[in-house]
Amino acid sequence: FSNIQDMIPRALVPLIKKRLRSNPAVVLVGPRQSGKTTLACTLSSKFFDMEQEADRLKLNLDWDDVESGKRLVVFDEAQSWPELYNRLRGSIDRDRKRMNRFLLTGSVSPALMRQVSESLAGRCAVVELTPLSYMEVKRPAQREKLWLHGGFPDGGLLRGGEFPHWQLDYLDILAQRDLPLWGLPARPQVTQRLFRMLAAVHGQTWNASAIGRSLGLSHHTVSGYLDYLEGAFLIRRIQPYHANLKKRLVKSPKVFWRDSGLLHALLQADSRDALLARPWVGASWEGFVIEQLLAAVQAHDVPASVYFLRTSDGHEIDLVVETSQELWAMEVKLTTSPRLEDMRRLNHLADLIGADRQFLVSQTRRIIERDDKVSCNLTWVVEWLSSYGNP
Repeated sequence: FSNIQDMIPRALVPLIKKRLRSNPAVVLVGPRQSGKTTLACTLSSKFFDMEQEADRLKLNLDWDDVESGKRLVVFDEAQSWPELYNRLRGSIDRDRKRMNRFLLTGSVSPALMRQVSESLAGRCAVVELTPLSYMEVKRPAQREKLWLHGGFPDGGLLRGGEFPHWQLDYLDILAQRDLPLWGLPARPQVTQRLFRMLAAVHGQTWNASAIGRSLGLSHHTVSGYLDYLEGAFLIRRIQPYHANLKKRLVKSPKVFWRDSGLLHALLQADSRDALLARPWVGASWEGFVIEQLLAAVQAHDVPASVYFLRTSDGHEIDLVVETSQELWAMEVKLTTSPRLEDMRRLNHLADLIGADRQFLVSQTRRIIERDDKVSCNLTWVVEWLSSYGNP
Protein backbone atom coordinates (compact mmCIF):
# COMPACT_ATOMS: atom_id res chain seq x y z
CA PHE A 1 0.00 0.00 0.00
CA SER A 2 1.07 3.53 -0.62
CA ASN A 3 2.53 5.78 2.04
CA ILE A 4 -0.52 8.02 1.61
CA GLN A 5 -2.76 5.26 2.90
CA ASP A 6 -0.62 4.92 6.00
CA MET A 7 -1.52 8.52 6.82
CA ILE A 8 -5.26 7.83 6.80
CA PRO A 9 -6.34 6.63 10.26
CA ARG A 10 -8.68 3.67 10.05
CA ALA A 11 -11.92 4.21 11.95
CA LEU A 12 -12.02 0.60 13.08
CA VAL A 13 -8.86 0.79 15.22
CA PRO A 14 -10.64 1.82 18.46
CA LEU A 15 -13.13 -1.03 18.05
CA ILE A 16 -10.35 -3.58 17.46
CA LYS A 17 -8.53 -2.38 20.58
CA LYS A 18 -11.77 -2.55 22.56
CA ARG A 19 -12.37 -6.14 21.42
CA LEU A 20 -8.78 -7.11 22.25
CA ARG A 21 -9.17 -5.80 25.79
CA SER A 22 -11.99 -8.27 26.38
CA ASN A 23 -10.82 -11.22 24.23
CA PRO A 24 -7.62 -13.22 23.91
CA ALA A 25 -7.86 -12.98 20.11
CA VAL A 26 -9.51 -10.92 17.41
CA VAL A 27 -10.05 -12.09 13.84
CA LEU A 28 -9.94 -9.19 11.37
CA VAL A 29 -11.76 -10.15 8.18
CA GLY A 30 -12.68 -8.32 5.02
CA PRO A 31 -12.15 -8.23 1.27
CA ARG A 32 -8.71 -8.64 -0.24
CA GLN A 33 -6.79 -5.38 -0.67
CA SER A 34 -8.94 -3.49 1.84
CA GLY A 35 -5.99 -2.69 4.12
CA LYS A 36 -6.08 -5.48 6.75
CA THR A 37 -2.32 -6.08 6.70
CA THR A 38 -1.49 -2.36 6.81
CA LEU A 39 -3.81 -1.84 9.76
CA ALA A 40 -2.50 -4.89 11.64
CA CYS A 41 1.09 -3.69 11.28
CA THR A 42 0.17 -0.41 13.00
CA LEU A 43 -0.99 -2.38 16.04
CA SER A 44 2.05 -4.65 16.47
CA SER A 45 5.46 -5.26 14.96
CA LYS A 46 5.34 -8.93 16.00
CA PHE A 47 4.14 -10.17 12.61
CA PHE A 48 3.95 -13.53 10.83
CA ASP A 49 2.71 -13.95 7.24
CA MET A 50 1.12 -17.39 7.17
CA GLU A 51 1.33 -17.54 3.37
CA GLN A 52 5.14 -17.51 3.60
CA GLU A 53 6.96 -20.76 4.34
CA ALA A 54 9.82 -18.85 5.99
CA ASP A 55 7.43 -17.23 8.46
CA ARG A 56 5.82 -20.59 9.26
CA LEU A 57 9.26 -22.06 10.02
CA LYS A 58 10.19 -19.07 12.18
CA LEU A 59 6.91 -19.39 14.07
CA ASN A 60 7.57 -23.08 14.70
CA LEU A 61 11.01 -22.34 16.11
CA ASP A 62 9.87 -19.34 18.17
CA TRP A 63 6.52 -20.70 19.37
CA ASP A 64 7.42 -20.81 23.06
CA ASP A 65 8.50 -17.15 22.96
CA VAL A 66 5.40 -16.18 20.99
CA GLU A 67 3.14 -17.94 23.46
CA SER A 68 4.73 -16.45 26.57
CA GLY A 69 5.43 -12.98 25.18
CA LYS A 70 3.59 -9.87 26.33
CA ARG A 71 3.23 -8.22 22.92
CA LEU A 72 0.27 -8.60 20.60
CA VAL A 73 1.12 -11.10 17.85
CA VAL A 74 -0.27 -10.71 14.31
CA PHE A 75 -0.92 -13.71 12.07
CA ASP A 76 -1.60 -12.44 8.55
CA GLU A 77 -3.72 -14.55 6.14
CA ALA A 78 -4.24 -17.02 8.97
CA GLN A 79 -6.44 -19.35 6.91
CA SER A 80 -3.35 -20.35 4.91
CA TRP A 81 -2.05 -22.50 7.79
CA PRO A 82 -4.87 -24.47 9.49
CA GLU A 83 -2.47 -25.92 12.09
CA LEU A 84 -2.31 -22.46 13.66
CA TYR A 85 -5.86 -22.62 15.05
CA ASN A 86 -5.28 -25.68 17.25
CA ARG A 87 -2.09 -24.13 18.58
CA LEU A 88 -3.90 -20.91 19.44
CA ARG A 89 -6.74 -22.77 21.11
CA GLY A 90 -4.34 -24.64 23.35
CA SER A 91 -2.38 -21.52 24.19
CA ILE A 92 -5.54 -19.53 25.05
CA ASP A 93 -7.01 -22.35 27.14
CA ARG A 94 -3.87 -22.57 29.24
CA ASP A 95 -4.36 -18.96 30.36
CA ARG A 96 -7.95 -17.89 29.69
CA LYS A 97 -7.64 -14.68 31.70
CA ARG A 98 -4.98 -13.17 29.42
CA MET A 99 -6.44 -10.81 26.84
CA ASN A 100 -4.96 -8.83 23.95
CA ARG A 101 -2.75 -11.67 22.72
CA PHE A 102 -3.42 -12.51 19.08
CA LEU A 103 -4.70 -10.67 16.00
CA LEU A 104 -5.53 -12.83 13.00
CA THR A 105 -6.29 -11.44 9.56
CA GLY A 106 -7.84 -13.15 6.58
CA SER A 107 -10.06 -12.70 3.58
CA VAL A 108 -13.37 -14.24 4.44
CA SER A 109 -13.77 -17.70 3.04
CA PRO A 110 -15.74 -20.75 4.16
CA ALA A 111 -12.46 -22.37 5.21
CA LEU A 112 -11.43 -19.46 7.41
CA MET A 113 -14.76 -19.10 9.18
CA ARG A 114 -15.04 -22.86 9.71
CA GLN A 115 -11.66 -22.91 11.44
CA VAL A 116 -12.63 -19.95 13.61
CA SER A 117 -15.98 -21.43 14.60
CA GLU A 118 -14.59 -24.87 15.34
CA SER A 119 -11.28 -24.03 16.99
CA LEU A 120 -11.67 -20.57 18.51
CA ALA A 121 -15.35 -20.46 19.45
CA GLY A 122 -15.74 -18.42 22.62
CA ARG A 123 -12.10 -17.35 22.47
CA CYS A 124 -12.14 -14.57 19.89
CA ALA A 125 -14.14 -11.70 18.43
CA VAL A 126 -14.61 -11.20 14.69
CA VAL A 127 -14.32 -7.65 13.29
CA GLU A 128 -14.91 -6.68 9.65
CA LEU A 129 -12.74 -4.13 7.86
CA THR A 130 -14.24 -2.44 4.80
CA PRO A 131 -12.31 -0.53 2.15
CA LEU A 132 -11.77 3.14 2.94
CA SER A 133 -15.05 4.80 3.84
CA TYR A 134 -16.51 8.30 3.83
CA MET A 135 -15.78 8.88 7.52
CA GLU A 136 -12.08 8.00 6.95
CA VAL A 137 -11.50 10.00 3.77
CA LYS A 138 -11.44 13.63 4.89
CA ARG A 139 -10.07 15.52 1.88
CA PRO A 140 -12.86 17.00 -0.26
CA ALA A 141 -11.21 15.84 -3.50
CA GLN A 142 -10.99 12.27 -2.23
CA ARG A 143 -14.57 12.32 -0.95
CA GLU A 144 -15.61 13.53 -4.39
CA LYS A 145 -13.92 10.49 -5.97
CA LEU A 146 -15.07 7.95 -3.39
CA TRP A 147 -18.49 7.27 -4.92
CA LEU A 148 -17.15 6.82 -8.47
CA HIS A 149 -13.94 4.93 -7.66
CA GLY A 150 -14.97 3.01 -4.54
CA GLY A 151 -12.91 2.65 -1.40
CA PHE A 152 -10.10 0.24 -2.33
CA PRO A 153 -6.88 2.17 -1.61
CA ASP A 154 -5.12 1.08 -4.80
CA GLY A 155 -8.19 1.35 -7.02
CA GLY A 156 -7.87 5.01 -7.92
CA LEU A 157 -8.95 6.72 -4.71
CA LEU A 158 -5.35 7.34 -3.65
CA ARG A 159 -3.58 6.59 -6.92
CA GLY A 160 -4.83 8.47 -9.93
CA GLY A 161 -5.38 6.62 -13.18
CA GLU A 162 -5.95 3.16 -11.72
CA PHE A 163 -9.75 3.18 -12.11
CA PRO A 164 -11.41 1.16 -13.66
CA HIS A 165 -8.56 -1.15 -14.73
CA TRP A 166 -7.63 -2.09 -11.17
CA GLN A 167 -11.24 -3.05 -10.37
CA LEU A 168 -11.59 -5.28 -13.43
CA ASP A 169 -8.27 -7.01 -12.69
CA TYR A 170 -9.35 -7.47 -9.06
CA LEU A 171 -12.59 -9.18 -10.10
CA ASP A 172 -10.76 -11.31 -12.65
CA ILE A 173 -8.36 -12.61 -9.98
CA LEU A 174 -11.26 -13.37 -7.66
CA ALA A 175 -13.07 -15.30 -10.39
CA GLN A 176 -9.98 -17.13 -11.64
CA ARG A 177 -8.21 -17.90 -8.35
CA ASP A 178 -9.68 -16.88 -5.00
CA LEU A 179 -13.32 -17.90 -5.27
CA PRO A 180 -12.46 -21.39 -6.66
CA LEU A 181 -9.93 -21.81 -3.83
CA TRP A 182 -12.66 -20.92 -1.33
CA GLY A 183 -14.94 -23.58 -2.78
CA LEU A 184 -17.09 -21.82 -5.40
CA PRO A 185 -17.83 -24.59 -7.95
CA ALA A 186 -18.59 -22.25 -10.88
CA ARG A 187 -16.24 -21.93 -13.84
CA PRO A 188 -14.51 -18.52 -13.93
CA GLN A 189 -16.39 -17.55 -17.10
CA VAL A 190 -19.71 -18.24 -15.36
CA THR A 191 -18.61 -16.24 -12.31
CA GLN A 192 -17.69 -13.27 -14.49
CA ARG A 193 -21.08 -13.41 -16.23
CA LEU A 194 -22.74 -13.54 -12.82
CA PHE A 195 -20.76 -10.44 -11.77
CA ARG A 196 -22.14 -8.50 -14.75
CA MET A 197 -25.71 -9.70 -14.17
CA LEU A 198 -25.56 -8.71 -10.51
CA ALA A 199 -24.30 -5.28 -11.53
CA ALA A 200 -27.30 -4.90 -13.84
CA VAL A 201 -29.74 -5.66 -10.98
CA HIS A 202 -27.90 -3.68 -8.29
CA GLY A 203 -30.38 -2.33 -5.76
CA GLN A 204 -33.23 -4.55 -6.99
CA THR A 205 -35.00 -7.40 -5.24
CA TRP A 206 -33.30 -10.75 -5.74
CA ASN A 207 -34.80 -13.01 -8.42
CA ALA A 208 -32.76 -16.20 -8.48
CA SER A 209 -34.95 -17.82 -11.12
CA ALA A 210 -34.40 -15.01 -13.63
CA ILE A 211 -30.63 -14.94 -13.06
CA GLY A 212 -30.51 -18.73 -13.20
CA ARG A 213 -32.33 -18.85 -16.54
CA SER A 214 -29.84 -16.41 -18.03
CA LEU A 215 -26.94 -18.58 -16.86
CA GLY A 216 -28.59 -21.92 -17.62
CA LEU A 217 -28.58 -22.84 -13.93
CA SER A 218 -31.20 -23.65 -11.31
CA HIS A 219 -32.27 -20.96 -8.86
CA HIS A 220 -30.85 -23.10 -6.03
CA THR A 221 -27.42 -23.15 -7.70
CA VAL A 222 -27.41 -19.42 -8.33
CA SER A 223 -28.43 -18.67 -4.75
CA GLY A 224 -25.57 -20.89 -3.57
CA TYR A 225 -23.13 -18.93 -5.75
CA LEU A 226 -24.44 -15.70 -4.23
CA ASP A 227 -23.57 -17.04 -0.77
CA TYR A 228 -19.91 -17.18 -1.82
CA LEU A 229 -19.95 -13.66 -3.23
CA GLU A 230 -21.52 -12.38 -0.04
CA GLY A 231 -18.88 -14.23 2.00
CA ALA A 232 -16.16 -12.54 -0.06
CA PHE A 233 -17.65 -9.11 0.81
CA LEU A 234 -18.54 -8.40 -2.82
CA ILE A 235 -22.32 -8.43 -2.37
CA ARG A 236 -24.66 -7.37 0.40
CA ARG A 237 -28.14 -8.82 0.77
CA ILE A 238 -30.55 -6.67 2.75
CA GLN A 239 -33.55 -8.58 4.02
CA PRO A 240 -37.09 -7.14 4.01
CA TYR A 241 -38.50 -5.76 7.24
CA HIS A 242 -41.57 -7.66 8.36
CA ALA A 243 -43.96 -5.22 9.95
CA ASN A 244 -47.51 -5.76 11.10
CA LEU A 245 -49.01 -3.67 8.32
CA LYS A 246 -52.23 -4.29 6.44
CA LYS A 247 -50.34 -3.76 3.19
CA ARG A 248 -48.73 -6.67 1.33
CA LEU A 249 -44.95 -6.52 1.64
CA VAL A 250 -42.16 -7.59 -0.71
CA LYS A 251 -40.49 -10.67 0.79
CA SER A 252 -37.33 -11.07 -1.33
CA PRO A 253 -34.02 -9.44 -0.27
CA LYS A 254 -32.42 -6.58 -2.15
CA VAL A 255 -28.95 -7.15 -3.60
CA PHE A 256 -26.22 -4.49 -3.70
CA TRP A 257 -22.59 -4.41 -4.78
CA ARG A 258 -20.78 -3.32 -1.64
CA ASP A 259 -18.03 -1.32 -3.36
CA SER A 260 -19.33 1.28 -5.79
CA GLY A 261 -16.08 1.26 -7.77
CA LEU A 262 -16.47 -2.42 -8.64
CA LEU A 263 -20.07 -1.76 -9.69
CA HIS A 264 -19.12 1.17 -11.91
CA ALA A 265 -16.24 -0.74 -13.53
CA LEU A 266 -18.58 -3.61 -14.43
CA LEU A 267 -21.15 -1.19 -15.87
CA GLN A 268 -18.51 0.84 -17.76
CA ALA A 269 -19.11 4.14 -16.01
CA ASP A 270 -15.53 5.44 -16.01
CA SER A 271 -16.17 9.12 -15.23
CA ARG A 272 -18.51 11.20 -13.14
CA ASP A 273 -20.28 12.50 -16.24
CA ALA A 274 -20.79 8.95 -17.53
CA LEU A 275 -22.11 7.86 -14.14
CA LEU A 276 -24.62 10.69 -13.86
CA ALA A 277 -25.93 9.94 -17.37
CA ARG A 278 -26.85 6.34 -16.58
CA PRO A 279 -30.46 5.41 -15.73
CA TRP A 280 -29.31 3.35 -12.75
CA VAL A 281 -27.35 6.21 -11.10
CA GLY A 282 -29.96 6.56 -8.33
CA ALA A 283 -29.56 2.90 -7.34
CA SER A 284 -25.78 3.34 -7.31
CA TRP A 285 -26.04 6.35 -4.98
CA GLU A 286 -28.45 4.45 -2.72
CA GLY A 287 -26.08 1.51 -2.38
CA PHE A 288 -23.09 3.80 -1.79
CA VAL A 289 -24.85 5.73 0.98
CA ILE A 290 -26.06 2.53 2.64
CA GLU A 291 -22.51 1.12 2.74
CA GLN A 292 -21.12 4.33 4.24
CA LEU A 293 -23.84 4.41 6.90
CA LEU A 294 -23.30 0.77 7.85
CA ALA A 295 -19.52 1.24 7.99
CA ALA A 296 -20.07 4.09 10.47
CA VAL A 297 -22.56 2.03 12.50
CA GLN A 298 -20.00 -0.78 12.86
CA ALA A 299 -16.99 1.44 13.57
CA HIS A 300 -18.85 3.19 16.39
CA ASP A 301 -19.94 -0.14 17.85
CA VAL A 302 -23.68 0.39 17.48
CA PRO A 303 -25.24 -3.11 17.48
CA ALA A 304 -27.84 -3.04 14.74
CA SER A 305 -29.83 -5.12 12.28
CA VAL A 306 -30.63 -3.62 8.87
CA TYR A 307 -33.58 -4.13 6.55
CA PHE A 308 -35.57 -2.42 3.82
CA LEU A 309 -39.32 -2.12 3.52
CA ARG A 310 -41.35 -2.12 0.31
CA THR A 311 -45.08 -2.58 -0.06
CA SER A 312 -46.68 -4.23 -3.08
CA ASP A 313 -48.10 -0.86 -4.17
CA GLY A 314 -44.64 0.72 -4.40
CA HIS A 315 -44.14 2.51 -1.07
CA GLU A 316 -40.62 2.00 0.25
CA ILE A 317 -38.11 2.79 2.99
CA ASP A 318 -34.57 2.26 1.67
CA LEU A 319 -33.04 1.33 5.01
CA VAL A 320 -34.63 0.32 8.31
CA VAL A 321 -32.05 0.18 11.11
CA GLU A 322 -33.00 -1.62 14.31
CA THR A 323 -30.69 -0.89 17.24
CA SER A 324 -31.08 -2.23 20.75
CA GLN A 325 -33.07 0.87 21.71
CA GLU A 326 -34.45 2.51 18.56
CA LEU A 327 -35.85 1.97 15.09
CA TRP A 328 -34.62 4.31 12.33
CA ALA A 329 -36.18 4.88 8.91
CA MET A 330 -33.75 6.15 6.27
CA GLU A 331 -34.56 7.24 2.73
CA VAL A 332 -31.82 8.04 0.17
CA LYS A 333 -32.35 10.51 -2.68
CA LEU A 334 -29.90 11.59 -5.39
CA THR A 335 -30.76 15.28 -5.39
CA THR A 336 -29.46 18.54 -3.99
CA SER A 337 -33.01 19.78 -3.40
CA PRO A 338 -35.16 17.18 -1.62
CA ARG A 339 -38.86 17.89 -1.88
CA LEU A 340 -41.32 18.26 0.94
CA GLU A 341 -43.26 15.40 -0.63
CA ASP A 342 -40.22 13.10 -0.18
CA MET A 343 -40.25 13.74 3.56
CA ARG A 344 -44.02 13.34 3.77
CA ARG A 345 -43.87 9.91 2.13
CA LEU A 346 -41.06 8.86 4.47
CA ASN A 347 -42.99 10.17 7.48
CA HIS A 348 -46.11 8.25 6.50
CA LEU A 349 -44.46 4.83 6.19
CA ALA A 350 -42.06 5.44 9.10
CA ASP A 351 -45.01 6.24 11.35
CA LEU A 352 -46.71 3.00 10.29
CA ILE A 353 -43.75 0.91 11.51
CA GLY A 354 -43.24 3.03 14.62
CA ALA A 355 -39.81 4.42 13.71
CA ASP A 356 -38.19 6.52 16.43
CA ARG A 357 -36.06 8.56 14.00
CA GLN A 358 -36.45 9.49 10.34
CA PHE A 359 -33.64 10.54 7.98
CA LEU A 360 -33.92 11.82 4.42
CA VAL A 361 -30.34 11.62 3.10
CA SER A 362 -29.50 13.52 -0.09
CA GLN A 363 -26.77 15.80 -1.44
CA THR A 364 -28.38 18.89 0.06
CA ARG A 365 -26.33 21.57 1.77
CA ARG A 366 -29.29 22.69 3.87
CA ILE A 367 -29.86 20.67 7.04
CA ILE A 368 -33.43 20.75 8.35
CA GLU A 369 -33.94 19.12 11.73
CA ARG A 370 -37.30 18.85 13.48
CA ASP A 371 -37.39 16.68 16.59
CA ASP A 372 -36.89 13.10 15.38
CA LYS A 373 -37.00 14.01 11.65
CA VAL A 374 -34.09 15.36 9.64
CA SER A 375 -33.29 16.19 6.02
CA CYS A 376 -29.51 15.98 5.72
CA ASN A 377 -26.51 14.98 3.65
CA LEU A 378 -24.09 12.09 4.07
CA THR A 379 -21.54 14.17 5.96
CA TRP A 380 -24.10 15.18 8.57
CA VAL A 381 -25.47 11.70 9.20
CA VAL A 382 -22.00 10.10 9.44
CA GLU A 383 -21.00 12.71 12.03
CA TRP A 384 -24.28 12.16 13.87
CA LEU A 385 -23.59 8.43 14.01
CA SER A 386 -20.21 9.17 15.53
CA SER A 387 -21.81 11.09 18.38
CA TYR A 388 -24.56 8.47 18.74
CA GLY A 389 -22.03 5.67 19.13
CA ASN A 390 -19.87 7.74 21.51
CA PRO A 391 -22.26 9.96 23.51
